[in-house]
Amino acid sequence: MTIGVFFGSRNPEHEVSIITGQMIISELKKMGYKVVPVYINKKGCWFSNENLGFLKFFTDKNLEDNLDKLNPCGINLEASKNKLVIKNKGLLAKEICIDLAFPAFHGINGEDGTVQGIFELSNVPYAGCEVASSAMTMDKIITKQIYKSSNIPTTEFIYFSDIDWNSDRSAVLEKTKKLNWPVFVKPSRLGSSIGISKASNQEELINACEVALHYDNRIIVEKSVENLADITCAVLGNSDPVASLVQESNFKGEHFSYEDKYIEGGGAQLGNAQNNIIIPAKIDEKTTIEVQNMAVEIYKLFNCAGTSRIDFLYDRVSGELYANEINTMPGTLYHHLWKASGIEVGVLIEKLMDLAIERHREKNKIISTFRSDLLKFANSVKLQIKEGDIK
Repeated sequence: MTIGVFFGSRNPEHEVSIITGQMIISELKKMGYKVVPVYINKKGCWFSNENLGFLKFFTDKNLEDNLDKLNPCGINLEASKNKLVIKNKGLLAKEICIDLAFPAFHGINGEDGTVQGIFELSNVPYAGCEVASSAMTMDKIITKQIYKSSNIPTTEFIYFSDIDWNSDRSAVLEKTKKLNWPVFVKPSRLGSSIGISKASNQEELINACEVALHYDNRIIVEKSVENLADITCAVLGNSDPVASLVQESNFKGEHFSYEDKYIEGGGAQLGNAQNNIIIPAKIDEKTTIEVQNMAVEIYKLFNCAGTSRIDFLYDRVSGELYANEINTMPGTLYHHLWKASGIEVGVLIEKLMDLAIERHREKNKIISTFRSDLLKFANSVKLQIKEGDIK
């Protein structure tokens, strides 16, 4: 079986995706699989070359020059039926057939259901969540709206668009007053804590909104949880998922920042920076069980598949627990938390591929055609078209 690992793409989490992709490629090679790296650069150009399967290619100071030496590739949609066919440009280029796709994207243009749609059209199995769950969970506003409608506890919030902000800023600021200070301002469809700011007054709020609007055209403002414990639980499976142990993340600033997650001490989200990771979390057994049960409930609610990570905010003083964000492609698959939970990274990756194949088989049992005589009567249908409508 040939596995295609897809990573990179046009989003601010590009570098994190490269790291996740390289980890998956390395582990698949150790297991003896034939691996095809498929990299999308920051401009949206696709490349597939065996050299892209090594991290040193991306850490080289001449990365852009080295990429220019490779032929771009594309998907042969006509040939991609029950497989994904990749072909590099050039007269002598050969087609590469991928039996299973393993997306390692983070953020928009990859984790948000866009690439999953290509896999669906080609009817090829792929690891991770499907189109709808990927798209919904990428959007923090939609996620919180579904929480509220499903009676899942989450922090109070308001949201607005760039049009709202530019046309009537005072109205937006008035809406935020019901939240009370402090608040967090976030781009709606971005991860890795990029573009997030805490605001304790109106001046800070305005600055935070201006920053967030550089990354998205919709903004969410949430009431802050003080006395905070940042809690995470990963979930694995399709129809009968299981929860991992619960992790607590330490951080120095106002929130769990990009630097905390990926840089300081090797990055807590990458499984390094052990001083910033507490497994199991320092919460009582009752709260731990509540977190795990709620994580599975949320996973099922959004019809997630493969694996996802669900984040929670816990107030140590009041004991209140709030569901926060859902990540359908956790950085490096959150392998460190699964390892602590008894599942090594190789087993995790193998399990994700098995789950992808299982879901693909079940989906193909569904009837996707409907026999109809509609077209026989199409010529007799009179369309009311006004003169001038057709140009």
